[in-house]
Amino acid sequence: MELVDKLKSEIGVTETQASGGAGVILQQAKEKLGTGEFSKLASAVPGIEKLISSAPAAGSGGGVFGEIGKIASSFGGSGGSQTADTANILGGFSKLGLSPSMIGKFLTVILKFVESKGGQEVKAILEKAVK
Repeated sequence: MELVDKLKSEIGVTETQASGGAGVILQQAKEKLGTGEFSKLASAVPGIEKLISSAPAAGSGGGVFGEIGKIASSFGGSGGSQTADTANILGGFSKLGLSPSMIGKFLTVILKFVESKGGQEVKAILEKAVK
């Protein structure tokens, strides 16, 4: 997959880390976006569902990050939800052996990729979903 290859070459991660990390971020986008917006994103990212399915399962086995997500989501509201979203991404990256500092690197590569395939509009859709 082109996106996985870009992540591997630009960040220096393994195939599993590249596909899983992209999957974690794209899963977040899928959960946040409406069907129409997600369809636009999916058209710019070939194999998006395969990437999402390669993301580590959220929840069980999440260790401290999974617990943070559970606690944060119990507060509800947009602030709690945003904290839970961040905890889910952190937890997924942790399961892949990736440090929290890698999230920004993944986002930079993925956003550039999405913009090159779908233009500024699709990039803006993804940015909205992961902020």
